[in-house]
Order: sequence, then C-alpha cells, then structure tokens
Amino acid sequence: MAARYVVFFVLASLVMGSAHRYVWARLVRDASLPSPWARVATMAIVALFVILMTGFVAFRLLPRAAASPFMWVGYTWLGVVFFLVLSLAVSDLARVITLRVQAGGAGVLDDPERRRAISRLFAGGAALLGLGASAAGMASALSAVSVKRVRVAIDRLTRSASGTRIVQLTDVHVGPTIGKGFIEDVVARVNALEPDVVAITGDLVDGSVAELAEHVAPLAKLRAKHGVFFVTGNHEYYSGVDEWIAHLGDLGVKVLRNERVRIGGEEGFDLAGIDDHSSSGFGNGHGSDLEKALAGRDEARACVLLAHQPRGVELADRLGVDLQLSGHTHGGQMFPWNLAVRLQQPFVAGLHKLARAQIYVSRGTGYWGPPMRVGAPAEITEIELVAGAS
Repeated sequence: MAARYVVFFVLASLVMGSAHRYVWARLVRDASLPSPWARVATMAIVALFVILMTGFVAFRLLPRAAASPFMWVGYTWLGVVFFLVLSLAVSDLARVITLRVQAGGAGVLDDPERRRAISRLFAGGAALLGLGASAAGMASALSAVSVKRVRVAIDRLTRSASGTRIVQLTDVHVGPTIGKGFIEDVVARVNALEPDVVAITGDLVDGSVAELAEHVAPLAKLRAKHGVFFVTGNHEYYSGVDEWIAHLGDLGVKVLRNERVRIGGEEGFDLAGIDDHSSSGFGNGHGSDLEKALAGRDEARACVLLAHQPRGVELADRLGVDLQLSGHTHGGQMFPWNLAVRLQQPFVAGLHKLARAQIYVSRGTGYWGPPMRVGAPAEITEIELVAGAS
C-alpha cells in the first residue's frame, strides 16, 4: 500500500506541477505582468502548489484536525486550478485564431505590443471565467443540500405499498472537509421528511472509524418507519470497510451485503443490497453478488436494489429488479466531468428505464475533493414508489 501511495504521489506531483506551470506561463509570463506583481503571483502559485501536495501527505499522516486546514486550502485550490486550466485551454485556442486573423492569415503577428495586448486580454478573460466558475461551484457545494423528489411507478408494487417513500443519501464523503455539522443538518432534513425507508448507497466516509466516528455519530438519530439501510461504496474499501460495517451496525444502520429484506410485510416489496462493484479484491467475503442477494425470492414481489455504482444495472434488469438506486457518479460534480463519467458508467444522473428495470442515479449528498459543484447540485432524494405502469 505504501509503494502504491508513493507512485500516486509522484504521478500527482508531475501532473499538478505541469498544470501549475501552465497556469503560471499563461497568467504571469505571457501576460507580462509588471513588477512586483509578477513575482508576487509566481510566489503565490508555488506556495499553493506546495500546500496542495502537503495536504495529500497530511491526510495520510496527521490527525483529521491537523490535516483539515491543509485539505481545505489544497482541495479548494485544486478546483480553482482545474477551472483555470480548462478556461485557459479554451482561451489559448481563441487566442491562436485571433492572432492568425490579425496577421491576415500569415500565421504570425509581427507587432509585439499587439501580441502582448491580445495575450493579456485572453489571459484576463480566462482568469475571470475560471475564478467565477470556482466561486459558483463553492457556493453550490457549501449551501444547504436541497431535497429532490422523484416519483417512480412500479408494475409489481402492491396497492398497499404504493406511496412508500425511500429517502436516498449517497456519496456524502465525510472526511477532511465534511464533518459532524454537515451530517447533523442532513439528518435533520431527512427526519423532517418522515421517510418509510432511508437508503445510504455508499461512499459515506473517507477515513477510518477512529478518525471519523464522532462525525458520523448523528446518523444514529436517523428515523424511518422500516429502518435505515446501507451498502458499501468503493471509498469504504479505502477506509477500513469491516470496521465501518461493524460501526454502522452500532449506530442502528443495517448493512446489506448481497442480501435482501422484506419491507412492509407480505404486501410490501423486497429491498436488496450488494457490495460495491470494485470490492472483490478485498477478501473476507467481499464482492458484489446479485444472484446471491436475489436467490429464492418470490418473483411476484417488487424488488428495489441498492447498488453504489450504476454499472451492473443490465444484470439487475435481467434478474428481475424493478428499481435500482445508485450514486457514485456525483452527476459529474464539476462540468465537464459529467461527459467523462459516461465513459465508465451507463448513466450519470436521474431516472432511466431499461427493458424492465428502472434506475435512479443520485448526484450525491456531499462532494469529493474540491468543495465545488458546477452543473450538478447535491441532493437528498425522496423517492416515492407508486403502483401501476410507468
């Protein structure tokens, strides 16, 4: 594990170092900032790079309280760098086109003052765009999480179970920048909805039980008529999954591991849950096994599946699942990552229908990495199940 982290740190340093140099070259060197602003900007970019990389080390070596300030600054700057690089790349393309047009198609503009003015103009525009996107993203991520209401019609759902409300939480990522206060607010919002079922579909934590127990403690106050249920996400497997499974049980949360429970008795429906798609290499019986979760069930009953990742829904469709609730994607979290997510997952966000099954993919309740959300606001999802054709 230590060797893997060293490799990650070296690669991250190279990638982030290149990104920082690009930002410096376009915003400082090519814009020909006057003294002393060029020196001040250069020192700031170098200092923020050091803080960012220090945060990655502090997260692993220091207690949460000590590492959190580094992570707040580092992760925020990481988001800013991302949007600066993106906006500068678009700006560079526009700048090249402009210079060629100004040169009359010759490809070179001989007037150095005009070249410098054009470079400054595009650099300033890119900086404003990148900083503006970052500020809007922070405002979205750090504001109170809104409730999104979704109505799902299921053919096999009985009339007596129609109207059952499942509140889904997912991808909270309690860790260096999300803590107890956030969880207390989410628990209060969920309890105010008076749900029948609470489903937490993975990636609850980024850290060990020893580090984060006090921050997830408010989950013990979650109230639902038929219980609170959880399935593992990939981040639980980076954080001591067996310890978390045991601890969540102590908080009154039922962890579904390739198994199912009956909700609402004989006239209700089955609620199944599976280990995360990526869990098979972690031993101790971990590994996604939908066939096991559904084995021997009454196929006349409706079935709702909790699975952290959307991929695998095709198998759920073939095996007779009516509705799959997933997360993992964060809805892309920061545009244009939603486009990249489509390369790995069949669905990014929202309600979708396959041949038989439907799937709802939440954009997530918290955030991971930069405290920013652009084009993908966080959500607490209230899902109402109703009987009848969709």
